[in-house]
Amino acid sequence: MEKRRLGKTNMNVSVLGFGGSEIGYERASLSSVSKLLNGALDAGLNVVDTAECYVTSEELIGKAIGARRADYYLFTKCGHERGWSYPDWRPASLWKSTERSLKRLKTDHVDLLQLHSCSEAELRKGDVLEFLKQARERGHTRYIGYSGDGQAALYAVSCGEFDTLQTSINIADQQALDLTLPAARQRNMGVIAKRPLANVAWENGTRPPRNGYGYPYWERLQKLKYDFLRGELDQSAATALRFVLTVPGVHTAIVGTTKPGRFSQNAGALEAGALPDGLFESIHSRWRAVASSDWAGQI
Repeated sequence: MEKRRLGKTNMNVSVLGFGGSEIGYERASLSSVSKLLNGALDAGLNVVDTAECYVTSEELIGKAIGARRADYYLFTKCGHERGWSYPDWRPASLWKSTERSLKRLKTDHVDLLQLHSCSEAELRKGDVLEFLKQARERGHTRYIGYSGDGQAALYAVSCGEFDTLQTSINIADQQALDLTLPAARQRNMGVIAKRPLANVAWENGTRPPRNGYGYPYWERLQKLKYDFLRGELDQSAATALRFVLTVPGVHTAIVGTTKPGRFSQNAGALEAGALPDGLFESIHSRWRAVASSDWAGQI
């Protein structure tokens, strides 16, 4: 699998990474996660991204592949110690959360510790950034990053303190291509694309997805009406994923799944390489023509 240097870090990351949200929220079994992750590592994946608020995700990852720690780069996020609905940016809580994450993940350090959708106001106070710097100094993490979208992400990029940016990039979410990625490239930041398949929100055609999490993307796609989405699902998903990895400055795309076979399928789709210039430009041009001002990056 293709590897790309993650910005100014010394990590050569696989272009396809594993996102740990689904395995946690969907309460996947340890046996299925072990099969999924070990198979992915064997096939060349070397990025595993999770967060302390993804229910059981960190514990599952630690138990499934903790013994293979040297085989992958481990990313996690902090700021929601008591769950996604309860952000807490107090340094004491961030320390407690990070120490708990290391214990769950069965490691003494992560490769990347990210603030998880921290507001611009909190970033400007400085306490959260000071915490990250101290965590790096103490060896809890090698690099520090920001995960989020919109103006908060733009501030995180422009302040010059972060090594990486994780942000939403997909066929239904392209705000970052003009808002944050040019500045991130200029600063040689590593860019991690989240939600690269737009929750496959087009899967049911004109019927909204059952999972409300993907509804904003489904609603946008009803207006974007990309021609390539009319084809077979496997082919349209491959095009959508290749679009993200053709975006200048993107180094890895984080895809979550609970199905062991899905990783191989996505990896196979990427063997075709970047999208042809004409197709890439048509997708981005369509977005620019149709997207309204309130189509912000999805947190």
